Amino acid sequence: MDHTPDDVKDRLQTDRPHSARVWNYLLGGKDNYPVDSEVGDVILAEFPEFASVARLQRRFLARAVRFLAGEAGIRQFLDVGTGLPTADNTHELAQRIAPESRVVYVDNDPLVLTHAQALLTSSPEGACAYIDADVRDPERILAEASHTLDLSRPVALTMLGIMGQVADADRPAELVSALLSGLPSGSYLALSDGTNTNEALNTAVAVYNGQSANTYHLRAPEEIASFFDGLELVEPGVVSTAAWRPDPAEAARTTAEVAVCAVARKP
Repeated sequence: MDHTPDDVKDRLQTDRPHSARVWNYLLGGKDNYPVDSEVGDVILAEFPEFASVARLQRRFLARAVRFLAGEAGIRQFLDVGTGLPTADNTHELAQRIAPESRVVYVDNDPLVLTHAQALLTSSPEGACAYIDADVRDPERILAEASHTLDLSRPVALTMLGIMGQVADADRPAELVSALLSGLPSGSYLALSDGTNTNEALNTAVAVYNGQSANTYHLRAPEEIASFFDGLELVEPGVVSTAAWRPDPAEAARTTAEVAVCAVARKP
């Protein structure tokens, strides 16, 4: 779908914070507006470890993609809810290991759309594409992804922090299942999301939800684990984000365990 500059400008809503921009601020980025940094500061005041949690999620993405492109031998990636470009994006991580890797990014934040070109700097042997779409439209995502990916061959579906942006009424587990149903046996799901196990984080997210254009929904660890039902979990299973195959240099770092993650294979 083509977008005019006016279309994108109308969707930016610079008067209200947006999740990708707030996340960018918490990660130390510059692609955000004053409303985003203001709510980011409120979040940090309520839960000072939030920036560390954001960085842990990025590190999990790096470890998961290295596993998928390396040990698992995956050469196709569907990154749903990619967020704003930063260091070590999925295609960069995968193509360092396998230059022929093909990556499709999906997001519906208009600022991510304006930065999409930065996500399309593929190696000559591989390919990158960007789809401006909502996770609530899995059929469209799969249809458009098929222009870049061969959906008869295994694909790694990565969903970091995205299902928390889907309300229970939209049946998040069914959305994950719908995306996986379009992928063949041997595909993988790498997913992480925030848990409702920390009162300070619960308060911080409530503050965010009261001001933001899009709300975030923390869930019980068991509910997040249910997204992997029917899949074969890769060791160590569903664990806190910091505990999934940590790099030796990261092992000593501690922070509040407020997110869980896993990687699993579709049988």
